[in-house]
Amino acid sequence: MVPVTNLSLTNNNTILEAKRLTRRFGGLIAVNEVSFTVQKHEIFGLIGPNGAGKTTLFNLVTGLIVPSSGQLIYQNQDISQLRPYQIANKGISRTFQNIRLFGELSALENVMIARHIHSRQGNPVLSLISGILGLPKSQAMERRTKQKALDLLELVGLRDRAQEKAKNFAYGDQRRLEIARALALEPQILLLDEPAAGMNPSEKHQLSEFIRELRQQFNLSVILIEHHVPLVMGLCDRIAVLHFGQLIALGDPATVRNDPAVIEAYLGDE
Repeated sequence: MVPVTNLSLTNNNTILEAKRLTRRFGGLIAVNEVSFTVQKHEIFGLIGPNGAGKTTLFNLVTGLIVPSSGQLIYQNQDISQLRPYQIANKGISRTFQNIRLFGELSALENVMIARHIHSRQGNPVLSLISGILGLPKSQAMERRTKQKALDLLELVGLRDRAQEKAKNFAYGDQRRLEIARALALEPQILLLDEPAAGMNPSEKHQLSEFIRELRQQFNLSVILIEHHVPLVMGLCDRIAVLHFGQLIALGDPATVRNDPAVIEAYLGDE
């Protein structure tokens, strides 16, 4: 394997660090001793061929699966064995390659559910029960939750459709609704899994600008998986390239674009 340079950027500005992260499924090694850091306020791209281990890596970061070995350090704390709700509560949220909205609920309800993690010590069930019982403090909290959800729908251009069921939204609008729901968790790191899938060139350009605006407005670090190479090259501060579960390149867009291993494994003549 071609040696990977620029792996260690660990400093006071590091928000997330993967240390020799590995995940095995029986005899298959989906992620193989991958190490990298993500900096505060950075847009970090993750690219590679289908089956390279990108979504598995996202699932490791968000606790949907646990590492076979290695560590994930978030703000100086090992989160490798935490459950998904614990990781979300600490400030890491995501969207999915296959959209996972509550189709029978309205756009507003989808976002409000995510907001409830900040209510009643992060217990959405207690929050909802208290709201149903009409307790004064819970009613006030519910009003604040609703207003915050409406503000997020405004941000993604869907406020006028707040009462529509999510299942009736077009694909691109569902993508935006999912981003609003992820932002409702008030994350410090936002993971976007193929956010430009199904978009035309104009929509992809608008998405890039929107991600930049989100980073600025919410002071986010963003990690995204994306197959549209021009979008990644134009948007990301640094890019990691996976191939058969191994990290084969890591650096700024120009460095990655010209890396012979990346050209051979993924970019080809692009």
